[in-house]
Amino acid sequence: MEGQPVIIKKVKKKGHGGGHGGAWKVAYADLVTAMMAFFLLMWLLAMVSPEKRAGVSYYFKHFNVFDKGGLSFVDSKLTPKVRLLDDDATGKPELTLKIEEEEERALKSGEALSEHLKKEIEAKLSDFKDQIIIDTFEGAVRVEILDKETGTMFPLGSAEISSNGKKILKIISPSIITSNRKIAIEGHTDALVFAASNKYSNWELSTERASAARREMERDGLPPEMLIRVTGYAATEPLIKNNLYDPRNRRISILMFYQYKIKDQGSIKDIK
Repeated sequence: MEGQPVIIKKVKKKGHGGGHGGAWKVAYADLVTAMMAFFLLMWLLAMVSPEKRAGVSYYFKHFNVFDKGGLSFVDSKLTPKVRLLDDDATGKPELTLKIEEEEERALKSGEALSEHLKKEIEAKLSDFKDQIIIDTFEGAVRVEILDKETGTMFPLGSAEISSNGKKILKIISPSIITSNRKIAIEGHTDALVFAASNKYSNWELSTERASAARREMERDGLPPEMLIRVTGYAATEPLIKNNLYDPRNRRISILMFYQYKIKDQGSIKDIK
């Protein structure tokens, strides 16, 4: 219309470079960085010795966040399943990984020990066979001696080992000793509380029961150096989880651990 100002609006067309146009550059930079890190890792692994690579392999295969800290993943102490063998052709030491063989040997050894103990119990402790559980885990063997209402191993609220408890330990101790394994003894209670005050709790009771079992096994010939720990767990690790007051939760657990070995400069050393 006449007399009104003319308004001209200029519109700038934006190219693909605006807004999201640079996102591909970030993704590409991430890819290049990841590839560079990967090839750097491959180069570093190629530069280290075979023994160090074995240490890295063992570390990542058996890593546990609860293990002791402060150790390098290439520390030789972290590779107990790796053994050095001599090369007959060159006479030079050749690193040979024996992880699968050692694990298989541990499993077979644990199963053989478990079967032997079951036969001993069947033949000599038939009256208590329903109170003795034997199982294997990762090549280790665990013997659990359960209580009953009458107190098979210990009288209620007492750390004084019973005559039946002594009989059971006397029968199974020779097989445990000849197994040549490291031993741990654990005491467990149910959730019942007998003490009149909190000065003496199931923690003290379970620990004293484990120590009583240790002393009895040492009387039966167990060398003290075979022991790695004697521990009381109170009612924190129940066998019957849906009933913390079940008398079967009152038990002594004997764990026998497989000992891995490595060949170090011509001698065999135990890894503990």
